[in-house]
Amino acid sequence: MGDVRLMANDLDVGHGGRTVLKQVDLSLRVGEITVLVGPNGCGKSTLLRTVAGLLPPLGGEIRIDGEPLGSLGRRALSQRLAFLPQTSQAPAGVTVRELVRHGRYAHRGALARHTAEDTEAIDWALDVTDARPLVDRRLDELSGGERQRAWLAMVLAQRAGVLLLDEPTTYLDMRHQFDVLDVVRRPRPRARHRLRRGAARPDAGRRLRGRGRRGRRRRRRRVRQPRRGDRTRGHPARVRPAGQRRPRPRHRIPRVLPRRSEASAATAKP
Repeated sequence: MGDVRLMANDLDVGHGGRTVLKQVDLSLRVGEITVLVGPNGCGKSTLLRTVAGLLPPLGGEIRIDGEPLGSLGRRALSQRLAFLPQTSQAPAGVTVRELVRHGRYAHRGALARHTAEDTEAIDWALDVTDARPLVDRRLDELSGGERQRAWLAMVLAQRAGVLLLDEPTTYLDMRHQFDVLDVVRRPRPRARHRLRRGAARPDAGRRLRGRGRRGRRRRRRRVRQPRRGDRTRGHPARVRPAGQRRPRPRHRIPRVLPRRSEASAATAKP
């Protein structure tokens, strides 16, 4: 198994009796970021929810640390794997502090007293997500970006070895988008999907096409090739090389930019 923490073989995923993806092979390695890319509806979220144990696989197998995913209880799985979905709901009136404390329930239980280790994990998660100024505010009073930072702090406080993030930078402004990417770059395996920001930092990518078709694992340079990207996104695009028009080193990252279709270009002409 080597440095692979989570592995899926010949995995079929779907919901409502409909298969979305077939024969997917996926491996998450220690210290590596894997990005899932593909058009809307191709099955990225369904795949993540299946790997997280929230949906039953329609075929194939999933193993975490060499053990079948289905053999682990919910608490044991939560100690090894944390998942942040696209949308999350919390009971009315919950504060950010209470929400982030939920991330430690996998280790202590809801009624156990918190230890110094729990306090350290919570404080670290609040600091790296810039959520500490929000700790006493109710979740339903926050903006979309502030809520996203609070939810991210909760899953980081969980301190799981595998972190699955579904559109983690949704609602975040530019500064906090890059802050999140800096956080997840720390040496633990993660999977997330968001193409434009994901292009800046991934180690590998999984291209998904949906409609029951399997994608392929690619190293990051190959995933961002324009023609492959066109098939993945379902819309023409170009990749601006790192450093082009951005002379300062901190901006030297590739950019995925959409192309105007011929129909829209013709319509725009006077």
